[in-house]
Amino acid sequence: MAEPILSCRGVWKLFGSAPERFLREHNGAPSREALVKAGYIAAVRDASLEVAPGEILIVMGLSGSGKSTLLRCLARLIEPTAGEIVFEGDDLLSADAKQMIELRRHKMGMVFQHFALLPHRTVLQNVAFPLEVQGIARVEREKRALEMIELVGLDGREGYYPRELSGGQQQRVGIARSLAVGPDLWFLDEPFSALDPLIRREMQDEFLRLQNVLQKTIVFVTHDFDEALRLADRIAIMYEGEIVQIGTAEELVTNPATDYVREFTNNIAKEQFLTVRQVMSEPNGTSLGDIRVGIDDKLSDVARNVLDADGPISVVDPNGALVGQLTRNRVMDALFPAKEP
Repeated sequence: MAEPILSCRGVWKLFGSAPERFLREHNGAPSREALVKAGYIAAVRDASLEVAPGEILIVMGLSGSGKSTLLRCLARLIEPTAGEIVFEGDDLLSADAKQMIELRRHKMGMVFQHFALLPHRTVLQNVAFPLEVQGIARVEREKRALEMIELVGLDGREGYYPRELSGGQQQRVGIARSLAVGPDLWFLDEPFSALDPLIRREMQDEFLRLQNVLQKTIVFVTHDFDEALRLADRIAIMYEGEIVQIGTAEELVTNPATDYVREFTNNIAKEQFLTVRQVMSEPNGTSLGDIRVGIDDKLSDVARNVLDADGPISVVDPNGALVGQLTRNRVMDALFPAKEP
């Protein structure tokens, strides 16, 4: 992985009396029993992760798992009890309030579940607001805001007020506003959870389109594994404040680290994330016919071709070189594994 743009080490967030002293007394690693006995709520427990430039890291877990608290610690919207957070090589926990304000104004974008639009301001004025706070002249900030409005597909609605927009359109305004400052790091906390399923799907598509254009570094919180499968480069699963596993969707489902991860991913349709690489076998030297699939193609995209073929088909790497073969039996075993007795 490339040098991370954001990393954290051993981050704790305890709620209770004198939490820093409590951690010191337990050498920075109190047990669950000690936490409960002392009456502390461990919202985040010894969390460590890294986010590479241009990566979408999704943090997920059930309600109360600590995912939103961790995101707020990373952005220092709330203060961690202990640990280290490094952004672009600088220690965020040593930054004073003024420095954090400047970082959020110029380098960090944030989108939350509740749109928090200013009701008395138009779409254009809402999107331009963070630039106004920066002291940028009106002509320049409105030019930038119009570019963001067009980017999220709201051109023509810059004069509307929030009450005149649908929920999905309001969330697009929130996204445009957060992008107006040109952030290096983008925090999104369940941004689509309040939307109807169809609009939510549309916003996920829009999010992927924007990321393809902008290549932002993103920490995205959700409780929806299907959403994580669609959007994530990697997924961090949290349970009772602890990150229990980080990996790609394939790694989490095919090699769960805990029973909780196994249960969390148990009902996921494997064709959504399995690639040809995970299913193929070595080429056997015989003619494989004219059908070829890529080694990183999704199984869902190639399964029909394989099942309809008379025999094995070729698997090639990005340069077109033969690296394996794919058979009907391998696909069937991957999609419909035999149940254990």
